[in-house]
Amino acid sequence: MTTAFVELDVRPILRDGGEPFGKIMEAVAALTPDQGLRLFATFKPTPLLQVLGSKGYSHQVRQLEDGDWEVLFSPTRTEKATEASPAAASDNSAWPDPVQHMDNRELDPPEPMVRILAALESMKRGEVLSAFLCREPTFLLPELAKRGHDWHGGFEPDGKTYKILIRVGAAKAAAAA
Repeated sequence: MTTAFVELDVRPILRDGGEPFGKIMEAVAALTPDQGLRLFATFKPTPLLQVLGSKGYSHQVRQLEDGDWEVLFSPTRTEKATEASPAAASDNSAWPDPVQHMDNRELDPPEPMVRILAALESMKRGEVLSAFLCREPTFLLPELAKRGHDWHGGFEPDGKTYKILIRVGAAKAAAAA
């Protein structure tokens, strides 16, 4: 089966100082099982490679002559892999109420990630932290996975606020069982 690629050029957004992650994820969500994404960016989007990898996409990265980057994301399986993404897990009802709440919407990166990771260090296994952010935390998610935390996240109805719930040590506890 040949993959048809939908093209998305986020270079203008990046050059204007914007954050294209939401637009990229919208494009990925609209893909059919036989489609991939051809992404053009001003830098190698390393965190995105991991995020889309967890959603069932392999990648080929190529630096263009002008220094920009082209990435081909191809589906590695026929069904959408949102179920495999920790952010899309469906066991949210079993989580305890958050013991700590943070509003990081007014902070510039990387301060929200630094504050969240520092807060998690002082929490006990199984406790939940809730945080509001002004964008999807693309650099935070791989760090949470490395540290063994589980999370759920998504944009609130206003479309501007990203809410994330993080359960401390949940993934480590599950792996040890």
